[in-house]
Amino acid sequence: PKRVQPVTGQGGRPDRQLGYEMVHRALTGYRVGGPSIVLKCLLPGLGNNGNAVAQVEAKRYDSADRHGRNLSDGILPSMIGEQDQLRTSVAAMMDQAWREPGFCVPNQATYPHQWLWDSCFHAIIWAALGSDRGVNELQSCLAKQADDGFVPHMTYWSEPEAGRVLWGQAETSIITQPPMYGHAIAEMVRSGFRVPVDLMQRAVRGIANLADRPRTPAGLVPVYHPWETGCDDSARWDDWVPRGPGDRVTKWAGYKNELVTELAGGHQSFVVGSVGFNALIAWNAKELLSVLPEPYESLQETAAELSETVSARWTIDHDGREGRWVDDGSRTESASGRIRTLDTMAALLVDPRPEGFAQLMDPDGFAAPYGPRGVHLAEPSYDPAVYWRGPAWPQLGYLMMVAADQAGKTQLATDLADQLVAGAMKSELAEYWDPETGKGLGAIPQTWTGLGVVAQQRSRS
Repeated sequence: PKRVQPVTGQGGRPDRQLGYEMVHRALTGYRVGGPSIVLKCLLPGLGNNGNAVAQVEAKRYDSADRHGRNLSDGILPSMIGEQDQLRTSVAAMMDQAWREPGFCVPNQATYPHQWLWDSCFHAIIWAALGSDRGVNELQSCLAKQADDGFVPHMTYWSEPEAGRVLWGQAETSIITQPPMYGHAIAEMVRSGFRVPVDLMQRAVRGIANLADRPRTPAGLVPVYHPWETGCDDSARWDDWVPRGPGDRVTKWAGYKNELVTELAGGHQSFVVGSVGFNALIAWNAKELLSVLPEPYESLQETAAELSETVSARWTIDHDGREGRWVDDGSRTESASGRIRTLDTMAALLVDPRPEGFAQLMDPDGFAAPYGPRGVHLAEPSYDPAVYWRGPAWPQLGYLMMVAADQAGKTQLATDLADQLVAGAMKSELAEYWDPETGKGLGAIPQTWTGLGVVAQQRSRS
């Protein structure tokens, strides 16, 4: 059914328990008694706390209170008894989130449009589920590519005018996100799906567009907005937040909107050479090259050049005991750009140095029971329950798993896969979760957490 009418109880008020049971039986044919996560997949948004993204805003979740409420507590049985139910739940969630012309909305209530790197991760999930919808998803996220190769990070398929107030134009945003389509295309091909040559060529042009940006002094491709990295409120951007009294989150939200206004007017004041972003460009170029029907010399040069530049950003601390990758930028290199965050550990995909993996494996560093912490435990900014200040993110956990696999660290890759599965299950497919407890946070369910199925396949194999 397209819409479910409220079921009323005494006094005409909605009867949540009766409604759940009737809907569950109508859509599954079973009485309530299965995992509560299935209902959250079929009725998305039940885990949200109401602070959803406004219709005309592109920011992922910039309200002060981002902790998802588990509305099924005390109403339905516990989530998943056996891991086999994870695949069923993910398939139901993905199917329910599917929209024309061929993509999944990350969460129907909170994120009702198409996001670039979300769709790329969706393609990987579809491949794991054995569906060619992943090819459709990649085609739709590259469909609005500009003539110069630029790929927007958002497309407003159902409401073309929804973003005009923010971006100054209809249909799409004016910024991009990490080009995960290189890896996604490679995964589709490796899984036996036919990927059109035109789609591959679009991906090549997308990466070339990023490589053509004027470089930072260190030779990195700059980002012009925190959203371009996908890590909206990362501690690595703190030096850019306006100082003075007031709540940091509130100031962040206002500042990021100001940056969009600047970009719409042709001005760029936020220029940061993000190590994580550049590592993903280089790695996606390499992944794409591995399945292209013909060599692309320029793409090979981009992959090699950025991999070398990322590696050069590794810096040993003054005490000589720790190292880290450091961003390049006028306000970041000496302070917040040095904060150890998990998105920066994407450098391991192109610079698999033992010191980096040591931090990933360290319980006093990134390692946690439900997946790597979003921020190193020793950083003062670490908070396991605050947006981009420490929670585990499934897409980053997935990338760490792949990095370990590539480096031949089989046991670490297996551990990371198991942690991703555990986090996805415990959080009820949440957008992100507390890495120490697995408590779901943000939007529930969130489609990219279907990566747990990919991790599960890897662990079992």
